[in-house]
Amino acid sequence: MKREIAERSILDKFVEDFCKIIDKHVGYFICSGFSAIASGRSRGTEDIDMVIGKMSKADFIILHKDLEKNGFECLQSANPEEIYGSYLIKKDSIRYVRKGTHLPEMELHFAKDDLDEMQIKQRIKMPLTGLDVFFAPLEGNIAFKEEYLKSDKDLEDAKHLRIVYEGKFDEGKIKELKKRIKEERLKEE
Repeated sequence: MKREIAERSILDKFVEDFCKIIDKHVGYFICSGFSAIASGRSRGTEDIDMVIGKMSKADFIILHKDLEKNGFECLQSANPEEIYGSYLIKKDSIRYVRKGTHLPEMELHFAKDDLDEMQIKQRIKMPLTGLDVFFAPLEGNIAFKEEYLKSDKDLEDAKHLRIVYEGKFDEGKIKELKKRIKEERLKEE
């Protein structure tokens, strides 16, 4: 079921087109604000956050060339070796847009740790979004927003996801993820 909201149709098409290419090369998930927006939360965004599995430089070059061939460009550089060595491998994010545009942006980075790798393995398609893309599990979206990100916007996103998907997530998994976030992610920072 596709949403017919004109202001989001460009964003939806961008996300689906981009994810279709990524999915041919590596596991991924969409997370953060777009998960709530795609689930009906009324708020704007200029970027979509994506985590992809770690890959070799050679595999990334193939992925980058496929993105370019399909009308996307990286804002940091057109050189895939530079993108890989100066950004991705150093755990920095990169941003892709459709060629000749500035928005929307896909903010992409490699999985940072076991928590990200776990979410790639447990990724889901969120039926209320009407989108054919993979999202972080509901529990991951909620836990990271409530325990790690914690901005007012993120807390409102988590609240929205809790309401919209009531009965479709496991509160015990959220608590366990929050514990792991404290022990693994927040400890590193």
